[in-house]
Amino acid sequence: MTDLLTPAAIAAALAAVSLIAFAKGAFGGGIAMIGIPLMSLAMDPLTAGAVLAPLFLVMDAVALRYWSPKTWSRADVPWLIPGTLIGTALAAWLLMGLDERAVAVLMGVLGLGFALFWLSGGVSAQGWPARPGLALTAGAASGATSMIAHAGGPPVAVYLLGRGLPKEQYAGTTSIVFTFGNIAKVVPWLLITPPDRGMLVLMALCVPTIPLAIWAGWRLHARLDQKKLYAVCYAILVVASVKLLWSGVGGYL
Repeated sequence: MTDLLTPAAIAAALAAVSLIAFAKGAFGGGIAMIGIPLMSLAMDPLTAGAVLAPLFLVMDAVALRYWSPKTWSRADVPWLIPGTLIGTALAAWLLMGLDERAVAVLMGVLGLGFALFWLSGGVSAQGWPARPGLALTAGAASGATSMIAHAGGPPVAVYLLGRGLPKEQYAGTTSIVFTFGNIAKVVPWLLITPPDRGMLVLMALCVPTIPLAIWAGWRLHARLDQKKLYAVCYAILVVASVKLLWSGVGGYL
């Protein structure tokens, strides 16, 4: 296993966790997918995923102080959450049967796909009414991609942006949905890659940045241009995903 206490590994982890936590405070989430590709510049993807999984629970515990139940979409949450749990369970079963090379390829493809989808314009707000079947499907897709690559944001975003929710309600709804998904996936991730001393120390180093980054994002929520911030993050995601995909494919050659 890669030494996780090198300056490069620590810097990659701190950068990824800070960006994800900042976006969680500002918009309820949406860029967690940047975590594994960015951290994989300095460690293997399975280790990166296992380090991040428990840290997401810390982020959720802090973020839910800012996104209270009054910001949740009551028409969508009861369908998105069960879908997320179903998708997480199915993807956990799949992930346990893949080797490191296949995981790298899969994560690289997902990262590139979601980044290119967003950079091409994604989906615009439509204002359609709640659709339980579509919400359940979006939740399942989110749970699956979240379990595989911590990339659960886009499927839920496509559905909720279509709903045309107010900015605060969008953030609150994504926050509670991702909380349930993160709880469901932490045990499978730690079974796939049991934590060693290096992983635990790296997690501990990242924890103090979480409340500060979330608070900063929440404070700047009204003033931030979400599109510009996401453009920077998705550009980083493209570069990191290409590297991840290259490493995974190279492992088969």
